[in-house]
Amino acid sequence: MEKEINKKQNSSPDSGCDSTLLLIRGFDIFSNLTEAEYESLNLVHNFIEAGKGDFIYFPSQNHRKLYFMKKGFIKIGYIDEAGNECIKEVIQPGEVFGQLTLEKNALQDEFAQAYKSEVSLCAFDIEDFLVLLEKKPQMAIAFSHHLGKKVRKVETRLQNLLNKTVLSRLINLLIQLIPVESGAANSASIDRFLTHDDMSKLIGASRQTVTTTIAQLENQGLISIQKNKIHIPNIELLKKAALSHS
Repeated sequence: MEKEINKKQNSSPDSGCDSTLLLIRGFDIFSNLTEAEYESLNLVHNFIEAGKGDFIYFPSQNHRKLYFMKKGFIKIGYIDEAGNECIKEVIQPGEVFGQLTLEKNALQDEFAQAYKSEVSLCAFDIEDFLVLLEKKPQMAIAFSHHLGKKVRKVETRLQNLLNKTVLSRLINLLIQLIPVESGAANSASIDRFLTHDDMSKLIGASRQTVTTTIAQLENQGLISIQKNKIHIPNIELLKKAALSHS
């Protein structure tokens, strides 16, 4: 049954301008937006906070929004013909999801659910976002770059499913989960928000195989399992392990 989500709506540029501008500036697409430009655009959008397990949208819902993720994690998935939940991807802070093609109702079989914790995000109606891109061409370019990265990520995942071993697929998943703020550092820590069952669905393997493979990586010193984190002491070494087991 659908759970209500708490929407903080600001349709007036004078309503909480400082806080809302600060929120959307966290995304590359809006990083160069000045306060004056923010006010002149008269943006109509919703700032949404949702609790753990709340649905942002359901399959077959009249869906016409684009979402910018600020905090938390969103699970994107669908239910197959046998009634099993299939996870397509997990959205992390700084990512965009929803109607990425800017077409109405293109997500007929998909749901988006707040995962493991509370989430906060910014939602645009497609029509409003298109107006925004027309007014700010540099944002249109930044958005196209973001879509390009998204497409490459999907292509890489498909190639991994078709051609890579389970160990290689698991390593690539861990690398994709490295937080953006880690930058160029050669070590990183990943929040343990995915269960082994979640990982198995994302890489096309059994849960037991994922558990065994994680233990193998830890025994080799390539990862360290902590209470709430998975620590990668040497990212380049982990990448080499993926290549050697392709």
